[in-house]
Amino acid sequence: MPAASSAPLVGIMMGSKSDWETMKHASDVLTQFGVPHESRVISAHRTPELASEYARSAESRGMEVVIAGAGGAAHLAGVVAALTVLPVLGVPMQSKALQGLDSLLSIVQMPGGIPVGTLAIGEAGAKNAGLLAIRILAANRPDLRQKLHAYHAEMAAKIAAERLT
Repeated sequence: MPAASSAPLVGIMMGSKSDWETMKHASDVLTQFGVPHESRVISAHRTPELASEYARSAESRGMEVVIAGAGGAAHLAGVVAALTVLPVLGVPMQSKALQGLDSLLSIVQMPGGIPVGTLAIGEAGAKNAGLLAIRILAANRPDLRQKLHAYHAEMAAKIAAERLT
């Protein structure tokens, strides 16, 4: 993670320590782009007071985006979105019972007025949540926008260089 002296612009939350295996991909992308962020285990069900405090204080602490990953009933993103006006990006965890479909439906089916940008299930969703957070931040940060242009050019160059023979 970037230096502790930089106030985090993005908060990454997850309902359980076991979710870190997936959510570290969001952190890795943010680190790659030099975006200050923090990662916390905070459960909407097991630590509701902490989840409330974190969500309510995020804006005043300088955060601009929150990424919330959760599995099963996956209420974390919705609870956070209900308590802050910051953009909240939800990442459904892959689950054993329903392969993450339960998590996806829990996150995506928010009532009108409580928006959560919901990403794909698992690792791809976490990576894309990091990239989407960067795109949100890049709206007012030309340096980040330039890094995104370079990232896209690098991806395109890698694909263009692929050979099947």
